[in-house]
Amino acid sequence: MDNIDVASALVKAAAADGAVFISLPECVALLEPDTNALLRKSFKEVEHPALKAFCALAVDLQVWLHVGSLAVFSENGRIANRTFLIDPDGEITATYDKIHMFDVELANGEAYRESAVYEAGKAAVTAELPWGRVGLTICYDVRFASLYFDLATSGAKFIGVPSAFTRTTGRAHWHVLLRARAIETGCWIFAAAQCGDHAGDRRTYGHSLIVDPWGNTVADAGEKPGFIITDIDPAQVETARRMVPSLANAQDYSVVA
Repeated sequence: MDNIDVASALVKAAAADGAVFISLPECVALLEPDTNALLRKSFKEVEHPALKAFCALAVDLQVWLHVGSLAVFSENGRIANRTFLIDPDGEITATYDKIHMFDVELANGEAYRESAVYEAGKAAVTAELPWGRVGLTICYDVRFASLYFDLATSGAKFIGVPSAFTRTTGRAHWHVLLRARAIETGCWIFAAAQCGDHAGDRRTYGHSLIVDPWGNTVADAGEKPGFIITDIDPAQVETARRMVPSLANAQDYSVVA
């Protein structure tokens, strides 16, 4: 419950500053490296205390709340890394299960094998907001540009990338990947990110970002807990896409080896 309380306090502060769409990081309620502990601490969607708390919070504050991700049991007993989009009535309007699993051994000894625990999602998801359509992704998805192209060509003007990026890969690639996804799609990118030191010697990079459709970093939260806020102009999407019409100019092709 401590994580829920901390996240809720930041949501309330952001709403008090005028935010009407608020995004939270990946694994916002639980970042647990031990598989057995994760299984003990996870819930079915309908029973998840964090989801209940965030739905109530959206109603209280009258905001759209993008819950970056929660660990929820799927029907076959495995765990899905699932994002939730909640409207100001407290209704879940969309969910998305992370498609791409982060399986890697880093040179510094860190190792991650998400596929051993999580069940990969099978479908890309967009949802309607009052300001336009949003595409839903999670963390490691950001390395797969085709997913973002598909979301943009399906009507997304905004794309969420809630994350718990490692400090090692974050320092190398976080900013450039998010700016690239914005430039390629002409979308606003909202990337709420975990920061700090966690159980199991895991270290996350932080730097929650808002990136505009031209690839400019509009706001960067740095490496300490907090929130960033900015005014979003949806019209910038069409402006960027007119200037670089890469979505419209894309062609089908074959690969000849």
